[in-house]
Amino acid sequence: MSEPTTGPETLLSVRDLRAYFDTDDGVVRAVDGVSFEVRRGEVFAVVGESGSGKSVTATTVMGLQPTVRIASGEVLWKGRDLLQLPESEHGRIRGKEIAMIFQDPLTALNPVHTVGRQIGEMARIHEGASRKEAMRRAVEMLDLVGIPEAAKRARMYPHEFSGGMRQRAMIAMAITCRPELLIADEPTTALDVTVQAQVLDVLMRIKDEIDSAIMLITHDLGVVAGLADRVMVMYAGRAVETGTAPQLFSDSRHPYTLGLLAGLPRLEGPRDEPLVPIPGMPPSLINVPPGCAFHPRCSFERADGLCRRSTPELRQATAADHRSACHQLEALDGVTVESVRRAGAGR
Repeated sequence: MSEPTTGPETLLSVRDLRAYFDTDDGVVRAVDGVSFEVRRGEVFAVVGESGSGKSVTATTVMGLQPTVRIASGEVLWKGRDLLQLPESEHGRIRGKEIAMIFQDPLTALNPVHTVGRQIGEMARIHEGASRKEAMRRAVEMLDLVGIPEAAKRARMYPHEFSGGMRQRAMIAMAITCRPELLIADEPTTALDVTVQAQVLDVLMRIKDEIDSAIMLITHDLGVVAGLADRVMVMYAGRAVETGTAPQLFSDSRHPYTLGLLAGLPRLEGPRDEPLVPIPGMPPSLINVPPGCAFHPRCSFERADGLCRRSTPELRQATAADHRSACHQLEALDGVTVESVRRAGAGR
């Protein structure tokens, strides 16, 4: 009898995570009941506007939010709850098994130490490497991410690198210990399109070479379309739609996702075609609207007031692995991005 087949190993499982900040103005509900999984070998993208809770989700997983209050939830790394581990043990996992590529490499890199020293420090901390071995590893990592004259560059300081090279150096630092999960927070922000493509190509090549998973935090849906296997769309601290990339791009069932897609520029459209933004602004995470947080900006709001009274939960949309948190799920059947674009252009 043949052995039953199983899917990819689940590395990270986040369950009902609620991460809040207590401020003088009130409680900031940055992450408000988010659940997801990241599996080995995949690219799992988290998308949404600024302030939707993407980065706080990532830094909470990493244990890098000292002022956050965890109101509930679990962050399971291969079955162990990271939220329950002492900082010393969490620190051993951070960098070695889970690594993060930060949004702004200029501020993430220490300006008074050479790039090579900072990259090699990962090997010294987590693997006990000597100073000489650490520098050799740093040069190897810089070469792996495509930085020319790696031995020479390793002796240089961050300000001597271009933006694209600093981002590659951050990737080199993150992969030094061959982590099983890379969390990339807006890895191509402020880079020109050519450098963006190069950085993303490096990320995908490294993922395949070290058999890791990538959790990609971004607002760039073009990047998501080209790289992601599965996607979680966040709004006001909650997941509003999850599914495979083809499901969300070709058959989205949430007005917010449809609005994001409708706002993308089209190569095949007229040169003077105006962009179609989602009306209004994202809500304050201190005063989130009651019911569905998106309802003040939504053109599909129900007339009976349910969207204003009741917070929708994720439920099955077009397939078992495609879920949407919308009271109008059935009414969205057949609604296309193009129809939303036309309706928005006519406002």
